[in-house]
Amino acid sequence: MDAYVLRFQDIDNTKRKMVGGKAMNVAKCSKLEGIHVPEGFCVTTEAFKKVFRENQTFHQLLNQLAARNMEEREEIRKISQEIRELIEGIEIEKRIEKDIVECLVSLGVEQAYAVRSSATAEDLPDASFAGQQETYLNIKGQESILHYIRKCWASLFTERAVIYRMQNGFGHGQVYLSVIIQQMVFPQSSGILFTADPVTSNRKLVSIDAGFGLGEGLVSGFVSADNYKVREGEIVEKKISNKKLAIYARKEGGTQRREVESPRQNLSTLTDEQVLKLEKIGRKLEAYFGCPQDIEWCFADDTLYILQSRPITTLYPIPETGDQKNHVFLSVGHQQMMTDAMKPLGISLFLLTTNAPMFEAGGRLFVDCTQSLATPSQRETLLNTIGQSEPLTKDALKKVVEREGFIQSKPNDQQEKRPESSNAQANFEDDPSLVPDLIERHRKSIETLKQTIQTKTGADLFRFILEDIQQLKKNLFDPEGLRVINGAMNASAWLNEKMNEWLGEKSVADTLSLSVPNNVTSEMGLELMEVADVIRPYPEIIRYLEDVKDDSFLDELATFDGGQEAKDAINAYLDKYGMRCPGEIDITKTRWREKPSILIPMILSNIRNFEHGAGTRKFEQGRQLALKKEQELLDRLKQLPDGERKAEKTKQMIDHLRSFIGYREYPKYGMISRYYVYKRALWKESGQLVAANIIHEKEDIFYLYFEELLEAATTRHLDYRLIIQRKKDYQRYKKLTPPRVLTSEGEVIAGEYERENLPDQALPGLPVSSGVVEGRARVIMDMEEAELEDGDILITAYTDPSWTPLFVTIKALVTEVGGLMTHGAVIAREYGLPAVVGVEDATKLVQDGQRIRVNGTEGYMEIL
Repeated sequence: MDAYVLRFQDIDNTKRKMVGGKAMNVAKCSKLEGIHVPEGFCVTTEAFKKVFRENQTFHQLLNQLAARNMEEREEIRKISQEIRELIEGIEIEKRIEKDIVECLVSLGVEQAYAVRSSATAEDLPDASFAGQQETYLNIKGQESILHYIRKCWASLFTERAVIYRMQNGFGHGQVYLSVIIQQMVFPQSSGILFTADPVTSNRKLVSIDAGFGLGEGLVSGFVSADNYKVREGEIVEKKISNKKLAIYARKEGGTQRREVESPRQNLSTLTDEQVLKLEKIGRKLEAYFGCPQDIEWCFADDTLYILQSRPITTLYPIPETGDQKNHVFLSVGHQQMMTDAMKPLGISLFLLTTNAPMFEAGGRLFVDCTQSLATPSQRETLLNTIGQSEPLTKDALKKVVEREGFIQSKPNDQQEKRPESSNAQANFEDDPSLVPDLIERHRKSIETLKQTIQTKTGADLFRFILEDIQQLKKNLFDPEGLRVINGAMNASAWLNEKMNEWLGEKSVADTLSLSVPNNVTSEMGLELMEVADVIRPYPEIIRYLEDVKDDSFLDELATFDGGQEAKDAINAYLDKYGMRCPGEIDITKTRWREKPSILIPMILSNIRNFEHGAGTRKFEQGRQLALKKEQELLDRLKQLPDGERKAEKTKQMIDHLRSFIGYREYPKYGMISRYYVYKRALWKESGQLVAANIIHEKEDIFYLYFEELLEAATTRHLDYRLIIQRKKDYQRYKKLTPPRVLTSEGEVIAGEYERENLPDQALPGLPVSSGVVEGRARVIMDMEEAELEDGDILITAYTDPSWTPLFVTIKALVTEVGGLMTHGAVIAREYGLPAVVGVEDATKLVQDGQRIRVNGTEGYMEIL
């Protein structure tokens, strides 16, 4: 039998789809001992469905709405209005009306009621659609209540609610509405309680907003609120506002704004006793629901009433360490230039590759740096290292360190290894063959891997990959390779410091490192220009590529004049770089070899913007500029006191820089090359799992950790519900923004740039490649959608090596994430592009097409 109306006491977990998240939580609160909830009932989604199930006009309008896209705002507005008018004028069936009236009689027809909507959606247990539907207060009389039930139903089709569903991929026919009818409480004060601070996300800090009268004034935003912060039974902060207005109930029904009497405007809304009572009740509800809560409350005649409790959905998850100690976590994504959520297989492969103590949270990885911050010498090393790459992270860490008692400081370990001195580059000869020898060693290792892995299947394959990861780690942390990289970085720092001291020149290493040899990432961009050179003479091929929609285009290329040459050139490029892609540290991301059409816009851009041979000329121009700068510096140094010695030392450092800085990019290339070999083998294995009906599609393996995949392949068994849940989790994690620094209390620590004397309105960042340019901003979040013209300035969240082919077109780079030695910075210097990284919210603050100035020497950008 359909239940059209349910009293709060009759609602349990089996009724969620009938009442929605809001009504479910209100009903649960009403059953808790010591929690006061105004009495009420719920008109269920079954009533909504019954009223509209056979209404042909409603379904016709719904179909019209479903056929629209978000750009058709006028049509959406018009259809939505028609649906609302239909709903508000509809007659509620007698059976449903009778059930509603019976509940009203039992509670008191003469009472005033709040009428609130509670939305629900199929397979979306957490979707409350907060703020999308309406609430009506102080409604009196049977006819008025029936009228406002219809208005609540109609609010499901406000333009705002319709657009919200379109943006989030919910079908209009999947979302239903129940309506909560609840006795009105006429409070002296009301407000909102967060059991985690909504500003910092600190789970140990309760934040309470409070004002006089009804809470709608706070929710709507026109009433200033008092704010109280409470931590473990102690009020740690109070902010008392000037409260000029409040909302109160009218005797005849409805609400009105009233001015607060002058003597009360600056008084505290709550007593200390009330604040602490709220904290206690808030923690009780948080414990009951199992997660931080956003709670609406009011005080009436000294009784605390809970009106609503819902999860706070905006908090970033806390890494689980298994203890109750204080921890400080650093985002791995901000160091690796990949702040997107990763799938489980990608996370587990990266964890197997690293030696650092890492934890997962929100689909991202975080390093626990608590121990490093606890010891003075390690702390200094960490802060100095981070400061070179991420000043915002360094500042955030300093804030944590300065907090009394959060990190227990330890004395320096006498056995502690001291960091290598800045003279590390003097420890080996400037042997030009050193880097080519290292690269050849890596290449042979990968070729051996490719041959051997083909002989492995099943459990043997997984064991082999685990063994080979040890070889990968040896390559990544090869002492000789690390000495080369450190030597180059130290040479760069030495040159910048000494040339500034001796000659008053800043950032000379940027020019000196133009067009260095053996940089596999910068070569990738230049070699794609050579692919464009092969295709440029053939207009028919160019027209064909402009219309390519799928990845079978390579097979068809050979049918055109010049097509075989074009196909060979693209395939040769993919043989060398096809393992790359945006977010490449996640093995589950689609590689260029798997989707070669990703390269087409970049090839076409090179054809449009450059002439034949431009790649070779670009490299040679950079090399000549570097040689010219070298000679200029040496000539000027020789004029100084002790000039010959200074020039000789500088020449040695320049040779170190140019011989070794290119290798900085190679270990990552080697790692991604190995990842791609693993992925191809695992992909083949996933086909066996699909054939055995263990998984439904090959991509399902991406949602298993490596150990789980090994177990599934070995036992031939898997509970598929795990895959379903992981896919839902991943979709949720994708929407989260990971913090740079996070504590075990859930607090997101934000850093600030310690800089003065910037131009007004300038957006500060970290200078990583010198020079000042102006140009058109191109805000690009997905490199597949990049349409760049020569001289544009690229603004994006972050870049990794896969973005390098775009760098040949642009004349400057701005990113939200990055550091001095991250890939974008290294390539920007080698290509001679001014670059500023770590510019907070750059992609939101700059509009595509605006004219901007980038100062890569001082580290800021301006919107002109």
